Amino acid sequence: MLRLTNINCFYGTIHALKNVSVHVAPGEIVVLIGANGSGKTTLLKAVAGLLPVSDGSMVFQGQHIESWPSSKIVASGIALVPEGRLIFGSLSVRDNLLLGAYHRILNHDRHVQRDMDLVFDLFPVLARRHNQMGGTLSGGEQQMLAIGRALMAAPKILLLDEPSMGLAPLVVKEIFSSIAKLRERGATILLVEQNAKKALSIADRGYVLETGKIILQGACQELVQNQDVQNAYLGKARQPNH
Repeated sequence: MLRLTNINCFYGTIHALKNVSVHVAPGEIVVLIGANGSGKTTLLKAVAGLLPVSDGSMVFQGQHIESWPSSKIVASGIALVPEGRLIFGSLSVRDNLLLGAYHRILNHDRHVQRDMDLVFDLFPVLARRHNQMGGTLSGGEQQMLAIGRALMAAPKILLLDEPSMGLAPLVVKEIFSSIAKLRERGATILLVEQNAKKALSIADRGYVLETGKIILQGACQELVQNQDVQNAYLGKARQPNH
């Protein structure tokens, strides 16, 4: 569905992504793990059209999208849930969700209300608070709203950037449960997550980034058993040799 080949991106003179190649198949959850500054968020921004790609190719469902504006990328079926949520605090929950469906409403899509009902089914708390201002929601509820807003775009692939950041453990469990439910519905997800243990437990495959390069990739079961991944991201100390 999505294939990035030898992607390079820069922030000014800083070479943020260095010949990165990633692919996501339909119905997969693929996770990107790595330390802060490794290039995970940069990669999602590049896919979403928020950061120019200086070299390499991005192909989505057979079309080269590396030079497309972000509005066209969203309309094609790619939706980003950004780090920090970035909901509209002065708008109601319902209006935040409708903004996610903006391009669909312009095109007179008759299924917008159906998809809002699906979001409310996934996150019942949003249904109860549909008239409440987004800024008055808890952090976990705002994250649910940000995911719901992206789903309202009817994406073919969902880009999730640090969905558990800053949330209490019980809320993190709820967010990951909702991601698992999305997978059951057939969603395709590219996930960036600092909580590597949680992310690897629900994903199919993973990539490990370090200073803008892919240093490891494979099935999540393989990555969980990798000694370097355990030491760096899963909090497991290397056992001494006897």
